Amino acid sequence: MAEIGYGIAGKVLELLGSRTFQEISSAWGVKSDLEKIRLRVLAIKAVLFDAEEKQASSESLRTWLRALKDVLIDAEYVLDEFQYRVLQKDVIKINGSSRKKVRFFFSGSNPLLFRFKMAHKIKGVREKLDDIAALKDEFHLDVRPEDEKTTMNRRDMTHSFVNPSNVIGRGDDKEQIMDLLMQLDASRNVSVIPIVGIGGLGKTTLAKLVYNDEQVVGHFQLRMWVCVSEDFDVMWLIKEILKSALGKIDETLSLDWLQIRLRELIKDKKFLLVLDDVWNEDRKKWIELENLLLGDCKGSKILVTTRNSSVATIMGTATTYNLKGLPEEDCMSLFVKLTFKVGQENQYPNLLNIGREIVKKCKGVPLAVSTLAGLLYSKVDEHEWKSIRDNEIWNLELKEGDILPALKLSYNQLPFHLKQCFAYCSVFPKDYNFNNLLLIQFWMAHGVLQSPANESQELEDVGELYIQELLSRSLFQDVYRNRMFTYTFKMHDLVHDLALSIAKGECLVVTKKSALAAEVCHLSFFENGQEVTIQLEKLSKVQTIIFITEQPTSLLEACIARFKYLRVLDLSKSSFEVLPSSIGSLKHLRYLDLSDNHIIKQLPDSICKLHSLQTLLLGDCNNLERLPKGIRDIISLRFLVVTTKHTCLSEKAVGCLDSLRFLGIGDCKNLKCVFEGMEEGRLTNLRTLIVEGCPSLTTLSLSIKHLTALENLIIEDCEELSLTDKEENQDLKLSLRLLKFDNLPKLEVLPQWLQASANTLQNLAIADCCNFTALPEWLPHLKSLQTLRIKYCPMFSSLPEGMQYLTALREFQIEDCPKLSSKCREEVRHKISHVPNIDFDDNFDEDSGSTSKRDDDISVYLQEEDDERQLALMPKLEQLKLLHE
Repeated sequence: MAEIGYGIAGKVLELLGSRTFQEISSAWGVKSDLEKIRLRVLAIKAVLFDAEEKQASSESLRTWLRALKDVLIDAEYVLDEFQYRVLQKDVIKINGSSRKKVRFFFSGSNPLLFRFKMAHKIKGVREKLDDIAALKDEFHLDVRPEDEKTTMNRRDMTHSFVNPSNVIGRGDDKEQIMDLLMQLDASRNVSVIPIVGIGGLGKTTLAKLVYNDEQVVGHFQLRMWVCVSEDFDVMWLIKEILKSALGKIDETLSLDWLQIRLRELIKDKKFLLVLDDVWNEDRKKWIELENLLLGDCKGSKILVTTRNSSVATIMGTATTYNLKGLPEEDCMSLFVKLTFKVGQENQYPNLLNIGREIVKKCKGVPLAVSTLAGLLYSKVDEHEWKSIRDNEIWNLELKEGDILPALKLSYNQLPFHLKQCFAYCSVFPKDYNFNNLLLIQFWMAHGVLQSPANESQELEDVGELYIQELLSRSLFQDVYRNRMFTYTFKMHDLVHDLALSIAKGECLVVTKKSALAAEVCHLSFFENGQEVTIQLEKLSKVQTIIFITEQPTSLLEACIARFKYLRVLDLSKSSFEVLPSSIGSLKHLRYLDLSDNHIIKQLPDSICKLHSLQTLLLGDCNNLERLPKGIRDIISLRFLVVTTKHTCLSEKAVGCLDSLRFLGIGDCKNLKCVFEGMEEGRLTNLRTLIVEGCPSLTTLSLSIKHLTALENLIIEDCEELSLTDKEENQDLKLSLRLLKFDNLPKLEVLPQWLQASANTLQNLAIADCCNFTALPEWLPHLKSLQTLRIKYCPMFSSLPEGMQYLTALREFQIEDCPKLSSKCREEVRHKISHVPNIDFDDNFDEDSGSTSKRDDDISVYLQEEDDERQLALMPKLEQLKLLHE
């Protein structure tokens, strides 16, 4: 893939141009070779865009590109070793004792030995580049200018629930499916109705329309939704069905107990089960599941969506519904709705005519229509519209199962940096729930984010812009917002197929039947066993390993020993008591996920040698005794989530991680204080702090005035925590934007230090704080406040004067606060009449001091169950338990 080669070339040039390498090259006598490497890479990089287009018709060019990528990886990692050396020296300088400094000099990495070794490696890279550069002219490649940086066009984010008013042209299909659901089959208790169609037609959207229809909700006593995708494991499916119905289950139950629970659940109930995106063609697996679903109540239905007609034959008992393409006029309506602002289309009749020709080429596939609409949104240049209409990619023959030309075209229109990021997503399985924060960390680990445009912007901000742009182009979808700053999303199967085709030969999901090419660099494992281990012997320069299923420690140790270029290692949901000490040899590692390991007790001290590590996930490691004392030596760490049995996170550990941007502390049952005696000037880059599920926590022991960069502060489920001010904070310079307190029984009033964020605080939420009495009189000073929510606070009884001065307020919600009188509600409602969204618990019953909404409105409980269900279904990348709401 030329994109990855181009990206590595860019990183090599960026490293060589940095001040660090300018100083090193002169001091260590390698300036000549490094300059030659820079010139060779610069010349090759200039023709890589042309090489990308021409490689499809030239095997020799593809071979040349593979060899180029291989030597560029070598160059990058040689330079990365230099950077690691600099970090080592920084650690010694900051944290090292005299003994450690002496030991460092006489070790195998002392300056003289290191200089000799690295000079040899640099010379080897330079010679390989010379050979590759000499072959470049044989391919007659043209120099192409680099992509211009694009302006990120933001669009309103979608959500995972279908709004019927946003669905165009599926009314007849919906009615026909509903008729099939309502029909009673006298010969069967449970009927299976398959919806079949190629990817992108809208099968899932149609199923959601039916699933949420009021008539269907009233007809079935129980509704369940499971997205199956490619893994048709019966035990997993039973768990997901139970989770969909109950919200939570005991994950440790055996298959026998699970099937008993399932049978009890559906006994005497007419149910609707949607199995979305089924690929299984093994009839035995289906029969095994079907036998458990044959309840006693006639009229139950299973609605199946699939791209494969043979799956429908295996599973279906009723007539298969073959979903057709959307009529051209409906496609045109969808295209206009998504491309133009309201009323704008009438101003551009020529664009409408071109748009109609584009829509015809989408052949009735809504996903193709919406993808191109995202590409053309708000663009009024006829040349851009015609270039899409006339692109050669439309000449490709479209067969069932092929990647849609519209999607490939959308990819081709991406700027280079987005192409890279998009391609890397193919290493995750289909139907994967991406978390925006962790995907950004994954991209950062591979160095594919451009440098920030200004000092106020962080790499994390750049990554967020990338996600927004991919969302706007419909390459990501199904957004579900957990908090105000984090959310999850998916890739449509067809889009995932596109990403796989782009990253072919680079990224691979490994099974026992996989054919591993030597150039594969990014791996995720769905299976284990000796066959998988043997296949790995073919590889050498692996950079990503994601274990989807639990693997033996021997395989982990083999990977650590063999793959020294690793940047990402995901071991979440693994089971071992001690991480192998050899982990310390992975000097290039940027991302390490150990979350959800419930038996790990300790981390080896060698983990502190990972000076380049940026992301460390230790969430839900409930038996982790403590963090290593030397964790402060991981000086590049930006993102840390931790669960530990220890009583305190010492200042000498976490408090000294000055690169930290995100700190999540969750489910630490013994934790009594967060930091002890943190010095001024520490954690000055921390932007997000989350403390959740720490019932023994009594104090943060944290001088809030030091956290000058803090933007998001969330504290939840800390029953003993007191936030009483213990010191004067008159000169605070805080920049909080989001503050949330949830289930803090000792919280009575807001802390005074919050006033220091008067010009920045945008979102304030307080929930389940049983002793919280009132908002402070200084609340109207929060001039930037946009959202204010108070929920389930039984002692909350008053609102301050001056609420009308909250001119930036856009959402105000009071729910389940029975002591707040109707008179007070009405007075404030009048004062904040400028606020677009006001929710004052309209069903509040002052006489009873309660709200009927909580007791009688079943839709509230259904909504809560849906939220719990979605959260329960979040797979590996969303294992930050403290990120859910």
